[in-house]
Amino acid sequence: MPARKAAPAKNTVKPDGLRLRLVVPGNVRHNSGGNVYNAALARELAALGVEVDICPLDGGWPVGSPEDRRRLATLLCDGDSGGASEHDAGDDDDAGADAASGAAMRRVTLVDGLLACGAPEELAAAAAAGRPAWILLHMPLDDTGHGEAALERRALRAAAGVICTSTSAAAGIRARHGLDGVTTALPGSDAAALAAGSEPPHFLAVAALLPNKDQSLLLAALSALTDLPWTASLVGSDAADPAYAARLRDTVDRLGLQDRIRIPGELRGGALEAEWSAADLSLLISQAETFGLVVTESIARGVPVVVRAGTGAVEALAAGTPAPAAPATLTAAPGAPAQPTPAPSPAAADSAALLPGTAVALGTDPAPLTEVLRRWLSEPGLRTRWRGAAVAARDRLPGWDATARTVLAAIAPERPGSERHGSNHPAPELPADRQRAAPQEKPDAEDSPAAQAGGQ
Repeated sequence: MPARKAAPAKNTVKPDGLRLRLVVPGNVRHNSGGNVYNAALARELAALGVEVDICPLDGGWPVGSPEDRRRLATLLCDGDSGGASEHDAGDDDDAGADAASGAAMRRVTLVDGLLACGAPEELAAAAAAGRPAWILLHMPLDDTGHGEAALERRALRAAAGVICTSTSAAAGIRARHGLDGVTTALPGSDAAALAAGSEPPHFLAVAALLPNKDQSLLLAALSALTDLPWTASLVGSDAADPAYAARLRDTVDRLGLQDRIRIPGELRGGALEAEWSAADLSLLISQAETFGLVVTESIARGVPVVVRAGTGAVEALAAGTPAPAAPATLTAAPGAPAQPTPAPSPAAADSAALLPGTAVALGTDPAPLTEVLRRWLSEPGLRTRWRGAAVAARDRLPGWDATARTVLAAIAPERPGSERHGSNHPAPELPADRQRAAPQEKPDAEDSPAAQAGGQ
């Protein structure tokens, strides 16, 4: 698949000789958090003047077949972008400029960890050829007993450097491999219109329909709330695991919730924005999550979130909340995977009240989630506090420009315009176009996705 050039944003600074090849998986075609991060990073690096070639690579990643890894090795050791980009194909002036400045142009390769972590020999060969590659690690590889952890360890040590996209991912590879010197570049967010909400309240779960996302547990929790008014949408790709998606839809039918719950599949553009506008509370209860971009996407719209305790989504929930706020669980599930949580001090409890939602300890029993949702539906004061916290937090969310500067500081620390951001770096002051948007009017009942679900 040919490389494509990232389109720079309007306020692009003058390039100063850095060209980045961003190698991404071509086999993940749904709107995953990793895909969103990669695209936003490329866009904002281009806005900082970096020439970015996005190189999608098809294959059975992670690990891939021998042929997949051979193509990755060819790309890593190749001096150009691995194929004519859409931009390069018709732009002789740019091609000539590249040729004229070739000696001065610094080239850096950054490979998505989904490809890189299963290909240590290919990374080592590239380094031996004088073309060491950086790894952009969204999440550690699942260790299924086929040597993934050993492959990952060797790949990380063969890389020029490692950039993790969340604190939990960085902590995970430190614990698993004893790897230090890792850069953490937290996800940013895009400005979005304030959600109008719905009547009755509308729950929204945006995640691919996969067992790890645990929509089956969510359906079980919702089925115990039929004495209260609400509607829900489970929005996400049904292509990755069609059998699981079919079971979810069958469960809705079996529980008699067709008039309350929609499972429309993956939505984009206006259809997705309509769901966000109708949302009053979003949920991300994945069994494992390194960050959970949908959490900050929700907060950016003033929609509070319920996440699963013990996952990286807890970090995302606090992204726009001033320290020392720490998510406190409203409930504890018997038999849930344990991560000891000390009793919060009065100060911690006060700061937790500032969070736009909560983290709930979950195992396989839906009762703790049901309890949290019942409280939210039944207590107007709780709904008001969470909504107010989300509206306040949305103006403090860092933009993707901060992510790009952190990455740039790692791969080109000498380059003007790069800044070193740790995970505790304060969010930069937001430009005018990221300030709070005026609330939208509530949609007419017949126009809202909640109404389409049939719940009144």
